[in-house]
This record gives sequence, C-alpha cells and structure tokens, in this order.
Amino acid sequence: MRVDPSNDRMLKAWDGDDGSLWAKRAKRFNDGVAAYRDLFFSAADVQAADHVLDVGCGAGQTTRDAARLAAEGSALGVDLSSEMLGVARRLAEEERVPNVSFEQADAQVHPFAEARFDVVISRHGSMFFGAPLAAFSNLARATRPGGRLVLLTWQPLRLNEWITTFRTIFAAGRAVPSSDLALSDPAETERLLLSAGYADVRCTAVNKPMYFGRDVDDAADFIVEQHGGRLSDLDDTARAGVIQALRADLAEHQTDRGVFYGSAAWLVEARRP
Repeated sequence: MRVDPSNDRMLKAWDGDDGSLWAKRAKRFNDGVAAYRDLFFSAADVQAADHVLDVGCGAGQTTRDAARLAAEGSALGVDLSSEMLGVARRLAEEERVPNVSFEQADAQVHPFAEARFDVVISRHGSMFFGAPLAAFSNLARATRPGGRLVLLTWQPLRLNEWITTFRTIFAAGRAVPSSDLALSDPAETERLLLSAGYADVRCTAVNKPMYFGRDVDDAADFIVEQHGGRLSDLDDTARAGVIQALRADLAEHQTDRGVFYGSAAWLVEARRP
C-alpha cells in the first residue's frame, strides 16, 4: 500500500490503536450515526448498475448498504485500517453481499481506474486527508463524467453537543481542544471541491441525534473506552471525578430509547462535469 507522507500520522492511528477500537466497537459506532443513513443514501441515489467507491469505509456498513442498492453493479470500500477492513470482509460474507470488495488504500494517492465510479461516498471518512486538494482531485479523476460525490462531514464543534460535552468533561479543568475538523466550513469545502474538479457543490446543514448506549452504564463504558486515555496523567481522585461528571451528564441525556446527544453535520453533494 502506498501512503502519502502527509497521511503517515493517520496511518499510524487508524492502522493502530484507533482502528482496533473502531473494529471492536464497529456496531456501536454505526448505531451512533444511524439517524443519518436515509438522507445520506437518498442524496447518493445509488442505481442498480452503479459502481460505488466508499472512502474511509471503516467496518464497511455504508459499503455493504451501497452494494445492496447497486445489485447489478459493485461497491468498493477503502480504508487505512486493516482491522476494520477485516471486520468489513467478515460481515460482507456473513450477510451474503457478493458484489462488495474492500482494499487497504490511501485514497489520496491510490491509482483508481480513471472515470471508474458512478458514485463516490464517504460518511465522516473524508475529513482526515493530509493534502485535501490532492485527495479530492484523485477522487474526481476516478469519478465518471456526470458522476456524484456525496459526503457527510461535521459542522463546527460548537454546534455538536456530543463533541463539546465530552471534550470538556475529559479535559478535567485543563485547556479544551478547540480546533474544528476539516470540511466544517461550507465555503471552504465548496472552494476545495471546485478546485479538485467537481461542480454544482451544495452543502446542506442536517441535525440528528447521536446514540451512545442503552443506558448510563452502557454509554459510560463506551465513551470511557474511547476517551479514557486523556485521563492517564490524572490521579485516582481526579479520574473518579471525571467519570462521575460524565455519568451525571449521560443521565440528563437518557431517554426511553437510550442515551442521545445532539449532532450537526453537512451533507455535501457535488457532480463531476
């Protein structure tokens, strides 16, 4: 696998501990953003004979969903995480989805066949490129004329209750990271995609509740597993205080369907002219 040097840090994370956690918790991560599924695939408008590329596919839920829609075509999922791709392949076999495949690849530099794909999708997987213009130019090259690009990216952090809440709690009185994720500014995203070779770029604000667990215990286990490393330099009393604060906040977000927090995303759509 060729990886651009600008993505070495992402490779270390996603083909390392981060990828291991996401592989282990694949169902929970997918359940967390399940409320976005219908509008995402409505925008993608996958047809029966389409060939679909899923960028940053993780454990492959969106790739398998796309393959089912493209029953006479195909879906390829690419990701940096070998463990998540292992889960994706296993689930595709268990679910009997024959027209799906997965490849460990850096989509920024991978030599996709030119104009191969009718639809390129990415559900929160396109925000991590070291060189976004090079990456989306490569994806545009792989999209057939008239083909579609559909992304889900996060809006600014201040609009995402789940991110700001957990960052603040796990900061435990220390400085709270404030940098937004890439592609959170729609004007910058439009300029980027136009420069990369796409046209008719549209960013639509969408807000959905994110699921974190059946109840406080279940959600706390999941969130601490994700973010607990931030507490490694605290003493036992301080760590206990963070967990107590987390559980109290989770209790305030408990509903009869589970624990939910507000989230805000951009549905990004573009076309290859």
